[in-house]
Amino acid sequence: MSEEVKLEGKCPFGGDRIGGANGTGPNADELWWPNRLKVETLHQDPPEADPLDPDFDYAAAFNKLDLEEIKADIKALLRSSQDWWPSDYGNYGPQMIRMAWHSAGTYRIADGRGGAAQSMQRFAPINSWEDNGNIDKSRRLLWPIKKKYGKSLSWGDLMILTGNCSLEIMGFKTFGFGGGRIDAWEPDRATYWGPETEMLGRDRWEGEPYDEHYDLENPMGNSEYGLIYVNPEGPAANNVPIDSAREIRMTFGRMAMNDEETVALIAGGHAFGKSHGAVKPENVGPAPEAAPMQAQGLGWMNAAGTGFAEYTMTNGIEGSWTPNPTQWDNSYLENLFKYDWVQTHAPSGATQWKPADENAPKTPDAHRPDVNHPLMMMTSDIALKEDPSYREICQKFLNDFDYFADAFARAWFKLTHRDMGPKNRYLGPEVPAENLIWQDPVPERDYELIDDSDVAELKTKILESGLSVSELVGVAWGSAASHRISDKRGGADGARIRLAPMKDWAVNNPNEVTHVVETLEGIKSDFDGAQSGGKKVSLADLIVLGGCAAVEKAAKDAGIDTQVPFTPGRTDATDEQTDVQSFEWLRPMADGFRNYRDDSVRYNVSPEQVFLDRAGLLGLTAPEWTVLTGGLRVLDINAGGSKDGVFTDRPGVLSNDFFTNLTTMDYYWHKADDDGLHFELRRRDNDQQAFTATRCDLVFGANSQLRQISEVYASDDGHEKMVRDFIKAWNKVMMLDRFDVHNVDLAA
Repeated sequence: MSEEVKLEGKCPFGGDRIGGANGTGPNADELWWPNRLKVETLHQDPPEADPLDPDFDYAAAFNKLDLEEIKADIKALLRSSQDWWPSDYGNYGPQMIRMAWHSAGTYRIADGRGGAAQSMQRFAPINSWEDNGNIDKSRRLLWPIKKKYGKSLSWGDLMILTGNCSLEIMGFKTFGFGGGRIDAWEPDRATYWGPETEMLGRDRWEGEPYDEHYDLENPMGNSEYGLIYVNPEGPAANNVPIDSAREIRMTFGRMAMNDEETVALIAGGHAFGKSHGAVKPENVGPAPEAAPMQAQGLGWMNAAGTGFAEYTMTNGIEGSWTPNPTQWDNSYLENLFKYDWVQTHAPSGATQWKPADENAPKTPDAHRPDVNHPLMMMTSDIALKEDPSYREICQKFLNDFDYFADAFARAWFKLTHRDMGPKNRYLGPEVPAENLIWQDPVPERDYELIDDSDVAELKTKILESGLSVSELVGVAWGSAASHRISDKRGGADGARIRLAPMKDWAVNNPNEVTHVVETLEGIKSDFDGAQSGGKKVSLADLIVLGGCAAVEKAAKDAGIDTQVPFTPGRTDATDEQTDVQSFEWLRPMADGFRNYRDDSVRYNVSPEQVFLDRAGLLGLTAPEWTVLTGGLRVLDINAGGSKDGVFTDRPGVLSNDFFTNLTTMDYYWHKADDDGLHFELRRRDNDQQAFTATRCDLVFGANSQLRQISEVYASDDGHEKMVRDFIKAWNKVMMLDRFDVHNVDLAA
């Protein structure tokens, strides 16, 4: 807390102060054991944190709303001005565009985290990032509308819809809007936002600046801690435009934007509003998370003048890019290229640029009538003029304003919807009909689904095909476990494991994928050809069904008769529906579920930390993570045929051998390399090697929380429970991308 709190008297439980991990002091666990595996991050945002009823159906509630009524309410607000935070130029549109942009702009393609889908901008750390200064005021201005529609309109949807309405009232035609964002109810404890300990830190960069190895640490997207994209004054405020261009390309690329989309977003966004740097930064108080109690969640309180309007201080740069900041036009690019720009300074001290020509157009003051100012550009704007590729795109936009408008509309829609997953999750009447490649489309099913008797027949044919349990389970797992709950990408629907680039990933055992797919294609051909009435089975369904049949066989071979759930309805994507470059970002550098590690990659964290992150991206609980790992190990699906962690003498059988051998004291573990990455399990009685393992195996016995779960499955009465729990968790992973069936946000 930033204010001193004095408590009269003493604590009745002894001692004279109150503090500790849940008070104002540091978390002792972090100080004593900084490398502790934070398994509890798998259980963030639990149902207990959600104040809404357990059976509340957001999609149904949203669909009952009148979207036009909501938009009318929003647009009325945008054209108003509240005394406690007056609107620039009498229009809140520009600042609401910034709010929506910054909500969505945290998305990063490396792990799919960030973005607007759960409205994490409301919580720390994002709500207190330096680049989000005064966005807390935008959300507070929207509260009357959120209050009116309550739980039927999430903050996530409201913020993005408000961004669209803001563009529309200033003359811009948007591409569309899809609702369906489900709010989180607590801060995100799982996402790694960087190693820095101060705002605008740059410890995430590796190598010497701008040499061939200079790069951002994965999975980072933003260039400095506390920013959405890049520092507007250039890297570390060096005010070198070409350096800024390099980092713009890096960061926007990490957030799934190509060069044209990047220029469209910057040029389109800077057609509106202004930047704020009217006073010295020392006048500005702490961010929301450090603000005093009486501020009630508002931060960055400004002690200069009124603290707002003409005294507003946000990022330190002062002024507008265009002569008409509340009207859609092309004057941003026209002026950027028409004039030479020279460096100057804002009242805050920040470096910015103004036209060298004193006769250049002026921009009006946002609050004082009859006061005008020189136009403003940031170093990151001048970068578009100096970088050859960006310059060429800018010229294209200058020569064809309609093309520019369409490019900005599409880029804005992508920015604000990129993390929502497939289009069948979108809600409302403004969802565009066009299928976009970044939405990872799959074909519509135009044939009759297989029924239970067909499923039984196909299982028999698959198990009689000569494919092994390990092959069937491995390919099914590789197909389905490519899904990420963060941005709803990947998964078994589409059967993209048979297409580039997924078919060639080393983690998927490419030769095994080819063999299994070719065999299943034969089964599909025979089945489809024997049907009448249009009934077919997709390869996507057959891949999953093959895994389910194999798990049933493996359980039966272990003495347990059971049935694995299977839901048909997947279809097969084509190469034309698959963006190879975008899908390559789904390739795991390490995958503990299959004991895979790309040794060409430099890792800054331990294998078990990466494994935990991967479990989180599948939406698994700690018990699900544990039982799936133990089951997959004995089913022998490791990448490259590795035997690490296969703690059984009967691979392919769904036993609890992984857990019994992990927890027994008849063996001891011996470190087999200097790095502590590989181990041998040796018998205590004769010191002979029994099994080999990695850290991704031993963590289930070494970590106190995971060991307690492992002991449940290792117990004499634990085998049947282990099989039942494995099947339940297996089905969860197989169904992660089936939004056509459940259409819920499994991350919420």
